[in-house]
Order: sequence, then structure tokens, then C-alpha cells
Amino acid sequence: MKKPSDASPSPSASELISEKIATLGDWRGATLGTMRKLIQQADPEVVEEWKWMGTPVWSHDGIICTGETYKDKVKLTFLKGASLQDPASLFNSSLEGNARRAMDIAEGEDVDAAAFIALIRQAVALNSAGKAKPAKKAKS
Repeated sequence: MKKPSDASPSPSASELISEKIATLGDWRGATLGTMRKLIQQADPEVVEEWKWMGTPVWSHDGIICTGETYKDKVKLTFLKGASLQDPASLFNSSLEGNARRAMDIAEGEDVDAAAFIALIRQAVALNSAGKAKPAKKAKS
């Protein structure tokens, strides 16, 4: 006969992200919370994940971006950022990479919400387009 487990269920990724935002308790938490709301507004079907020992990750047919907090900034890294159009020049970090681009947001800095939402939607479209490609057939 099985014993009932004494272990409580693990918190969801969304709960862990909410906890991180609350635990920060300063401008970084507020900024990460604001960016999270914009991501959810841009893509209501976004999936929140918790990876790499405590990094919030937002995905839709692949990773859209990660959200990291440092002493002096909140960093949002887009894994396929180099393939995205960024007319508002939101990307200001990791500009030399072949694939990724990042936004470093400092205390008191305002982010153009409309441009950020457009960037998220573009990243989702890019991920979704990649999933729609049929597998290449091997030549016989």
C-alpha cells in the first residue's frame, strides 16, 4: 500500500517568477513585473518557465526571452534577437552576437511599451515560423 506523500507540490514557474519579483522588492522587481505584463499582453499564450537555477523564461514555440536581474539592471535577452527588426533600438546589449540580443534596463529608465510589444510579437512569429517548416527529406 502506498503512503500519501508528505511532499508539497512544487510551485509552478509562474509562481516562482511572481515570488522572485516580490522578493526583489525594489525597482528591479517592479521593472521585471512591468516587462512580464507587457510580454503577457503581447502574447496571451506565452508559456512561463523557470530555468537555469532561477531565471524566468518566456516561450512560445521556443524561447522568446529570458529575464535576469543584476544589481544595476534588468536584462531581457532574446535568443533570436539578431533576426528581429528593432526600429526603436531597444536592444542595447549583446549586440556583437550572431543570434542573441539583449535589453539592459537601468533604474528609472522607461521602455517604449508599444515597441517592446511589437518586438515580442515578432519573436513569437519567428519561433512559430520555424516550427512550421517541414523536415528536410534525406536524399536517397
